[in-house]
Amino acid sequence: MPDEGSNTANSKSHRISALAVLPVFFKLDGKRVVLAGGGEPSLWKAELLSAAGARVEVFSESFADGFRELVSSPPGGRVDLKVRRWTPEDLNSAAMAVGAFGDDGEAEQFASAARAAGVPVNVVDRPAFCDFQFGAIVNRSPLVVGVSTDGAAPVFGQAIRSLIESLLPESFKLWAEAARSLRGEGDRLGDTMEKKRRFWQRFTDLALRSADRGPASAELAGLMGETSDEAARHPVAIIEIGPHGAEALTLGAIRVLRGADDIFFDEDVPASVMEFARREARRHPISAGQAVTNEMVSAAARGGRLVRIRMSVWSGANEGPDEAAVLRAAGVPVVVVAPGHVP
Repeated sequence: MPDEGSNTANSKSHRISALAVLPVFFKLDGKRVVLAGGGEPSLWKAELLSAAGARVEVFSESFADGFRELVSSPPGGRVDLKVRRWTPEDLNSAAMAVGAFGDDGEAEQFASAARAAGVPVNVVDRPAFCDFQFGAIVNRSPLVVGVSTDGAAPVFGQAIRSLIESLLPESFKLWAEAARSLRGEGDRLGDTMEKKRRFWQRFTDLALRSADRGPASAELAGLMGETSDEAARHPVAIIEIGPHGAEALTLGAIRVLRGADDIFFDEDVPASVMEFARREARRHPISAGQAVTNEMVSAAARGGRLVRIRMSVWSGANEGPDEAAVLRAAGVPVVVVAPGHVP
């Protein structure tokens, strides 16, 4: 028979579901990348790698139209054409290797040589020989979004990219650039990690409210000058989840959840809802009938942002105690965020 503790271990909810691939962002500025092949697929990869700042060396006995123009006017790092076949020695000290070949034989040779040299390798359209993949990209650099289907459905991935493109205003590039410049301000953003995190939450709230434009210098200075009591400005947020779960969450509810320090949630809240929370947020699962208002009052008194997620019958009446009334009676401000309606 399993011991008593095994049930607890098996029922533990993970903070992240299984991933087919690990999404990472590789810094290539000034680094050497070997690209084998001179066809159209290689041309796009050369432009992409140059845009990321890499020094791209392209090995091929012939090159598609467009390579010469790319060499004369690269988007970022230099592009050099080597009019010959690649050799294993060419891979030494490279940061990355990318190949585009017409047959599996040369693809396998290239991948094996790259791995022998300790270089991560990608072979275009041949996932069996790849250590990493190029996803579909949404470019608001320094804000960059990558989309991957693990090679299962590239066209679907491109469609998702287009959807995200339509949702991310061009102005987010300006906000991301401002964030990068503010990173050097040190203690002006707060003299503790918690105060710095709250500064970035205020910055994010302002950016999302002002998505139609970039930031103004006076606004950024005002954010750094804010010293008012965070706990008083941010009441406990109660998010009610209807039958449609994460699909019915409003943007406001998602923003509140993303900023939470403590999350008290019913055990039957869908995992897809909890995915919106920060990994660092403290999670407090609540079983049916469990009273947690005292714990919530204590957590609110410690400061930070507290969110309560509860399931709703969504018939106009909730089961269980009126937690909002109890919290308000204890002097804790509350805002209730109801889900939107999904047709």
